[in-house]
Amino acid sequence: MESRAQDDLPSTEIIPLALPKGTEKLCELCQKRAYLQCGRCRVTYYCDADHQQSDWIGIHKRICQLLIPIRTPSLFSMQRAGRIENLLKTKELIEICRLVAESKLSEGKHQEAVPAAQACLRCSTDVYGPNTVQLVPAYLLLADANMGMNNLALVAELLSQAEWAVLKSPECGYAVHHRLHRSMGCLHTATGHFEAALFHFANDIYFASEEYGLDSTVICGAYFLMAAVFVKLGQPAIVHSLYTEVAETWHSHLAKLLQSHIQNMQKNHDMLEPAFDEGQKVEVDKMLRSILAFEQDETRKEPGIEALVAHALAMLSFLGGDAVKALEFGRMALEASQLIQNHDLTEPIRALLQLLGKDPQLTSV
Repeated sequence: MESRAQDDLPSTEIIPLALPKGTEKLCELCQKRAYLQCGRCRVTYYCDADHQQSDWIGIHKRICQLLIPIRTPSLFSMQRAGRIENLLKTKELIEICRLVAESKLSEGKHQEAVPAAQACLRCSTDVYGPNTVQLVPAYLLLADANMGMNNLALVAELLSQAEWAVLKSPECGYAVHHRLHRSMGCLHTATGHFEAALFHFANDIYFASEEYGLDSTVICGAYFLMAAVFVKLGQPAIVHSLYTEVAETWHSHLAKLLQSHIQNMQKNHDMLEPAFDEGQKVEVDKMLRSILAFEQDETRKEPGIEALVAHALAMLSFLGGDAVKALEFGRMALEASQLIQNHDLTEPIRALLQLLGKDPQLTSV
C-alpha cells in the first residue's frame, strides 16, 4: 500500500544531466536541450523541473519503468527477437498513452492530456514511421488537448497533418474519418466558420453511422456539437430537434444499461461497481445537463423532453454510483412527467426512485 501511495505522488527524483562533451539529450515535452534526468528510469530527460512535473502528472508515472527496456540499448535489442519484443512493448505504450489521454480529455484536463498525447504520437512514429495514417489518432488527441487550451494555430497545424495522412490512405476506415471530421468541425466552430463546421459535423455523422450504426451514442456527440453551432446562429427550433435526438438516443442506451445492471445486482444481491468510468460519466453528464438547461427555458419549456433528459441523468447518476444525484434528477423527472397525463416514463421513473429506497409517490425534495 505504501509503495502505491508513493507512486501516485509527483516524482521528485530528478538529477542533473551529465553527458560526455559533444553529446546532448532532448526534453521529453518540448524537444529543447535537456539538463535534467528522471531519477527512476534514467532514460527520460527534461529541460527543467516544470516539464518534468508536467510529464510525470500527465503520463510518465504510468510508463516510467516500461521505457527502460525500450530505450536501453543492448545486444539482445539489436537481434531480431529483441527488435520484435521492443516493437510489441512500444505498441503497448501507444495503447496506454492513448487511453490516458482520452480519459484526461473526457474529464476536461486538457493540459494534463498533452504529455500522454505527445508520447502516443512519438511512439506511433517510432513504430509506423512519419506521415502515416496510423499517426492520425495521436494527432487528433493532441489537437483536442490544444483545442481545450485555445491553441488554435497549433490545432490547425495538427489537423492539417492528420488530414494529409488520411488523404494519402484511401483504405482508411470510417472511424478515422469520423474522428477527423469531428475535430475539424470543432476547430471551425471555435474560429467562427460555422458553415464549414456544419459541413464537417455532417460528415462526422455519416462516417460514424457507417461505422457504428444509426442508433449509436457515438453519433450523439456530432448532433450535440452541431446544435451548439445552431445556438450561435440563433435557430432554436433546429437546436431543439438535435437535442431531442441526442436525449432519446442516450435515454434508450441508459435504460438498457440500467436493466442489465439491475439484473446483475439481483444475481449478486449487492450493488455492483459503477457501470461508467469517471471520464465517460463526466462527458455524458455535461452533455445532458446542457440539454436540460436549454429545454427548461420558459419560452419553450416542454415537460416531455424535460422528463426524458432528467430521467436519463438520473439513470446515469445511478449507474455511476451517485445515489444522491440519481434521487435529485429522478424527482425532477417525476415532477415533469406528471404534468402529462399517462406519460410513458412515469412508471419507469417511479421504479428507479423505488430502487433508490425512496417513496416513489414523493414529487418534491
